[in-house]
Amino acid sequence: MAHSPGEPTPRSAAPDPVPDPSPSAASAASAMDVHTGDSVFGGAYRALTLGVLLSVGVVAFESLGVATVLPGIADDLDGLGAYGWGLSALMLANIIGTVLAGRVADRLGPWRPMALGTLTLAAGCVVAAAAPTWPLFLVGRFCQGLGVGAVMATAYTVIGLAYPERLRARMYALLSSAWTIPSLVGPAVAGTLADHTTWRAVFLAILPIIAVAAVLTLPPLRALHRPDGTDVPAPALPWWRRPLGASVLLTLGTGLFLQALLLTNAALVLALAVIGIAVMVPALRWVTPEGTLGARPGLGAGVTVRALLCGAYFGTEAFLPLGLQDLRGMDATMAGLGLSAGAITWVAGSALQARRDARGAGRVAAAISGFAVLLAGVVLIALTTLTDFLPGWTAVLGWAIGGLGMGVGFNASTTETLGHVPAERQGEASAALQLAQTFATAVIAGLGGGAIALSENHGTSLRTALLVVFVLTGLLAVGGMLISHRLRPAANRSTS
Repeated sequence: MAHSPGEPTPRSAAPDPVPDPSPSAASAASAMDVHTGDSVFGGAYRALTLGVLLSVGVVAFESLGVATVLPGIADDLDGLGAYGWGLSALMLANIIGTVLAGRVADRLGPWRPMALGTLTLAAGCVVAAAAPTWPLFLVGRFCQGLGVGAVMATAYTVIGLAYPERLRARMYALLSSAWTIPSLVGPAVAGTLADHTTWRAVFLAILPIIAVAAVLTLPPLRALHRPDGTDVPAPALPWWRRPLGASVLLTLGTGLFLQALLLTNAALVLALAVIGIAVMVPALRWVTPEGTLGARPGLGAGVTVRALLCGAYFGTEAFLPLGLQDLRGMDATMAGLGLSAGAITWVAGSALQARRDARGAGRVAAAISGFAVLLAGVVLIALTTLTDFLPGWTAVLGWAIGGLGMGVGFNASTTETLGHVPAERQGEASAALQLAQTFATAVIAGLGGGAIALSENHGTSLRTALLVVFVLTGLLAVGGMLISHRLRPAANRSTS
């Protein structure tokens, strides 16, 4: 869920620019391949291309498919009191997997991180499928997060190493479809499997796809090595301020803070939360560009806007299946339709904004309007989930509205942010945007899980806990509307 359609996961130093996430871009790319005879599906690239696309597709299916059936898993394994960890464990591990795989790929080539990432993802699926308890299921989710981060980071690294420059844009466009299509069908397939067999079948169904992807991808990668002359002198920093050390500390501090929310002893809650924040905040400052925490106009504000946008969208989406299934009595298949609707309209909103951008429409205004439309979707979702005034199917409409706003806001804010970043800082900026997305998703999911745990510990209802979640994500959308004007650096405002 923390990865977006077509958004590249950063390498350790210089991730590639954000590609066009619309399926039309992939279709155009394929058409060019056919007519020019210069194809990513040519004999030299066919197996690698299919393997990389399948690997990304597995990640996309796992993302929304598991989100659809997570309420049933929590009910079955008595994990509702720690529901937020079902997503937070994946997202926090994702941070470590992304940074670690990127560094290994830069130093030793992409074969090792892709092989280890694929193996770790498969192992996580096995552990989750066999888990008899919620804590063991979370161990499986953490392993999946490490694997997802490694696979996604390596997939984009491979494009830069294996394909000539004339074919890279086509591969980025195809990866957009590799993410989008499973996002559309994943919730329905996962919901149907859970309704008619068991939720464990969702994880088992992923395993043969991972195996096929590995067979296609790994042999061609053995011949790839990192380019000569790419060594960058390590900065003279202590280990805890370097990318890997800081990402581990960020994960540890955030995990401590989120776990504190699940405890019942007030003194222990306070102590663990303070320790978690004391570790988390400095680590977050070290892994993000200067000015991020204060939303400084320009790149800092762009990273903050990405966090608010993804916190509002993915935070709402994480609890939508739970509300529809436990409060409105829908089955997993029907609840999954809402997630699919959001994925469809996200792509549509992104394509709409791309056309508006080509006509010279203001990106800052588009980002603000994207937040406003997303807020409308959150409100409609809350009304549908928490009351009986509206029929359950309006949740699908609500998240279609939310996805449209997300597509517009995501495209506009990303393009505006990267448009003001010099070429030598594009890697840093893209990495920071992706980290903000993953971190915000983990934190909001954990806070929502804390609200549910609090409701259980004090005898209040799930309805009240989800109200807290939707109020929080709505406030994030409002905050994004207020901060988006900072996307443009102060020096450029007078000329806009």
